[in-house]
Amino acid sequence: MSKLRQIAFIGNSLPRRCGIATFTSDLQRAVAERRPDLETSIVAMTDCGHTYAYPAKVIAQIRDERPADYLAAADVLNAGHIDIVSLQHEFGIFGGEAGGDILELLSRLTMPVVTTLHTVLADPTPVQRDVFERIITASARLVVMAEKGREMLQNVYGVAAEKIVVIPHGVPDIPFETSDAAKARAGYGTRPVILTFGLLSPNKGIEVMIDAMPFILKARPDALYVVLGATHPNLVRDDGEAYRERLLARVAALAIDDHVVFLDQFVDQATLLRHIAACDVYVTPYLNEAQMTSGTLAYSFGLGRAIVSTPYWHAQELLAKSGILVPFGDREAIGRAISDLLKNDERRQAMGLEAYQRSRSMTWTRTAEHYLDMFDRVREQRIMVVARRPAPARARAISMPPELRIDHLIAMCDDTGLFQHAVHSVPDRAHGYCVDDNARGLLLAVTLENSSEMNLPSLVTARFAAFVQHAWNPDTRRFRNFMSFDRRWLEEKGSEDSHGRTLWALGECVRTDAAPFRRPWAAALFAEALPTVEGFRSPRALAFTLLGLDPYCAAYPADGTAGRIRLLLIDRLLASLSANEKTDWAWFEEGLSYDNARLPQALIVSGDATGLRSCTHAGLRSLRWLVAHQVSPSGQFRPVGSEGFGAPGVPGQIFDQQPLEATATISACLAAYRVDGDPKWQQEAGRAFAWFMGENDLSSPLVDVETGACRDGLHPDRANQNQGGESAVSYLLGLADIRQLARMSGDRPRIASRRALAAPR
Repeated sequence: MSKLRQIAFIGNSLPRRCGIATFTSDLQRAVAERRPDLETSIVAMTDCGHTYAYPAKVIAQIRDERPADYLAAADVLNAGHIDIVSLQHEFGIFGGEAGGDILELLSRLTMPVVTTLHTVLADPTPVQRDVFERIITASARLVVMAEKGREMLQNVYGVAAEKIVVIPHGVPDIPFETSDAAKARAGYGTRPVILTFGLLSPNKGIEVMIDAMPFILKARPDALYVVLGATHPNLVRDDGEAYRERLLARVAALAIDDHVVFLDQFVDQATLLRHIAACDVYVTPYLNEAQMTSGTLAYSFGLGRAIVSTPYWHAQELLAKSGILVPFGDREAIGRAISDLLKNDERRQAMGLEAYQRSRSMTWTRTAEHYLDMFDRVREQRIMVVARRPAPARARAISMPPELRIDHLIAMCDDTGLFQHAVHSVPDRAHGYCVDDNARGLLLAVTLENSSEMNLPSLVTARFAAFVQHAWNPDTRRFRNFMSFDRRWLEEKGSEDSHGRTLWALGECVRTDAAPFRRPWAAALFAEALPTVEGFRSPRALAFTLLGLDPYCAAYPADGTAGRIRLLLIDRLLASLSANEKTDWAWFEEGLSYDNARLPQALIVSGDATGLRSCTHAGLRSLRWLVAHQVSPSGQFRPVGSEGFGAPGVPGQIFDQQPLEATATISACLAAYRVDGDPKWQQEAGRAFAWFMGENDLSSPLVDVETGACRDGLHPDRANQNQGGESAVSYLLGLADIRQLARMSGDRPRIASRRALAAPR
């Protein structure tokens, strides 16, 4: 078995102040200490509007509301040859509805993911369930910290038992001591100390404990209740310190100011451990049972403190034999339990010692051992699966392609939008604009914003969006397509295909536009224009719309109309395939046309998103058939030419070949590679991209890598001299995809041939 070399942890990270940050940092440190030869790193989630001085172990950070950051982090992890990713999941730390933005990262990772679930909801909303189940599917193992978590995963979510591992929350490994010496060091003298620690928020039940203090003071008049922790940052952001002030007012009203101390600070681990050591009783008076994990409870248990708690899930298990459970919200029960412990030193100390002894299996060293054993098994199983695969045909190596350049694309734009055509490299105003090309431009813009590539200028992206908005005709419920140079629409409605392509661009804008203000606009226009598609029959219109529904439904999973239409379009596209498919013809029509690979691509991504395996398999089957018929006898990419569009049977007419076909093939192969990981898709994508660079029937390069210009096609005797808007966007989309695939494959850059890099002549 090959050795585990690199592990990356995704989650909040210190110095961010929250329990997940503490857990992630502690787990990373424990794993690194247990196996010093293993390289560990963290991808840190950063909450909106905050910056942190992260340590060197943080190799990337994700701003939770920036979709581009999730994609960039996936690229970093893939390029870094990470063996295992350990994801810390809590709904509130990721962006998007129900934290759904993390799915974009997971869908792009090429290594196994082990997910630690800090919360398992017994009654999730439909959106929470959808996101949670997709995370479950993307994970090789699921870690929970209590048996209750295992039970809920099996009963509520139907997870197989062998996929679930229970590993208790880690605790520091320090010697046991009674509270007397620690209290003296902390300045509490001999007073009985009761402690609650954690970020203050209304669900912690602090007010119930405050109300219990008069009962406790009757038994121990010198008792002191210490509330250690800052107010939760989200609460401060929304309400300031109003909650803390209400607690202080409650203390004053009960006239117990001398018996309640608020320490408003986020403490490091050493300070926390000193305070826990100094308490006689640790109390967690949480108000409901739905808490699967409490780090503060685990730490207090591990230091051997007597604990009184309400019966939330973690406390029920941990304190079943070594602690006291009291009903939720019952101040008298909490007061009696703590009073009894403070009056009986022998019982209290025996309870603490038993907790300490039972917690030795929970030290961070033991926790790290459990995680490492699981990581090793996951990696071993992954290697065995790969070893059982038949050896693939030798694939074309995907080297890191040219840098992305946008000079020509910018030259093809004015303040209206992207010109359709050019005379050589000069924009041709005579033919004006179309929504097809401007939608492609918007698609390119959001694609680049969510990659590690150069972005388009924000003003250019805004113009593409404005063109799409202006193209919408509310009277016909369709997008217009063609516009003259003097900004006159030349039709009341465009084709079904242009409508579907515009929806595709809007859908991607909804999910991944880096400008948050543009996403609601795109969502509203998408929802308004979508129902029109129910009357469409064009296979490409169906495919383009499905490609737009994929990101839209990920962003708005509760939109029932979108979900229903997605299933309708899937059925129609599958029906087209079924009606035309024969033994040697796995296609949706009697002949091939344009943008062909988008049809199987739409089925692949839709099947993957909906879990419809028959849909995914149909997409992969038709794509395999297509790429097999897009290869010349000499092994070069050879798409059907425009002069052969629609001709029955395998095309005999191979010219004029268009950039659109190479781009669609690259994108479809990338989608297929994400689904099944077959290296063949790398080979086919590399073959299609090489077409741009001169590996074609004429051995003629089509692109100028210095400007990003691309010729409009390949004639029988020459390359088309003109370099229009569609060709420029097609090349740049294909280049962005192939660069991503190269990063995913882990290949290192190499020098391309001079002929391949030559500028068009």
